[in-house]
Amino acid sequence: MSHHIIDLQNVHYRYPDGTQALSGISFRIIHGESVGIVGANGAGKSTLLLQISGTLLPTDGSVRIGEIVLSKKTVKEIRKKIGFVFQDPDDQIFMPTVYEDVAFGPLHLGWTLENVEQSAIKALEKVNCLALKDRPPHKLSMGQKRAVSIASVIAMDPDILVMDEPSSNLDPRSRRQLIQLLKTFDHSKIIASHDLDMVLELCERTIILGEGRIAADGTTQELFSDEKLLEENGLEKPLSLQYQRLRVAK
Repeated sequence: MSHHIIDLQNVHYRYPDGTQALSGISFRIIHGESVGIVGANGAGKSTLLLQISGTLLPTDGSVRIGEIVLSKKTVKEIRKKIGFVFQDPDDQIFMPTVYEDVAFGPLHLGWTLENVEQSAIKALEKVNCLALKDRPPHKLSMGQKRAVSIASVIAMDPDILVMDEPSSNLDPRSRRQLIQLLKTFDHSKIIASHDLDMVLELCERTIILGEGRIAADGTTQELFSDEKLLEENGLEKPLSLQYQRLRVAK
């Protein structure tokens, strides 16, 4: 399925203030892959996601989603293929009720009212939030807001799901529910996170960023077992792997 492929070639991005955020990023993600993007603060994770979602255009290099190369002319088409879940759900949910929020995207894609309703209900069922459909979003818990923000994205049936720090500010129960939910998705998934244990559980492949460049790209288990590599990039071994080492030592 070529429309699920993400291909970045020598992507650079410089912010208007002169900050060089990305310097020569190249990788390819194929259909069905779940890929983690990790790195210390300032490594370029969020900027990279904004390139993939079409929110920012590269200063140099190319971003291709399926057969479409990102440009000012194609950005609207790119955004139909990418479902982007923001780090803060309050930046994403803004309508008077949960249902209206989830239906907002499909409505603006020009779908029939019948298809909009079917998609919104199905998305809310997927995230176990159908009972909340008439609630105002501002009265939801953080975990519920996160689930609704995901529903608002998957209601548009994107080819690729992109998430920026999806587990931030969640309590342990809500985090576990989120992980179980994401495991059910067949989408290609890109997850940028400081939560390395979550990335280890959800993503077979991980890309480590350091100062706007790719420091490593490989299997998550292998990269997260390399303490020297993690330390060089301002990261620590996931707690689950540390616990395994302690059990072996005993």
